[in-house]
Amino acid sequence: MTKEQHIAHWLKSCEDDEISMHALFASGSYTHSLFFGHLYLEKICKALWIKSNKGNTPPFIHNLLKLLDGIDTDLNERDVSFLNKLNEYQLSGRYPDYTYSLKQQTTKEYTKYCINYIKLIHECLLKKI
Repeated sequence: MTKEQHIAHWLKSCEDDEISMHALFASGSYTHSLFFGHLYLEKICKALWIKSNKGNTPPFIHNLLKLLDGIDTDLNERDVSFLNKLNEYQLSGRYPDYTYSLKQQTTKEYTKYCINYIKLIHECLLKKI
């Protein structure tokens, strides 16, 4: 596959995660909604990583900030802080013991705020691709 095909793969894949993020929010599964919100951003980060690096295989990691390390993104300190917090939600889908405490703090209002912020960051990163 070409570099462009690899990038297209990650961008297409993140579209499915956006749909899941919204469906889970609508069903009241807020923690899982943000898990898929994290995946949505993780995949655009991997597409941007491919665009910004020689290789076509991004690192096998889930940390958004590590994926974006060294890449010009135009994200500000508030954005970086948000991504750092959002990283907690990738753990929720992988470590059930961690999910309980996260569920306690993930309200409908907070999730709605996060979804809107996720979409803003996605748009910002998409401009770099």
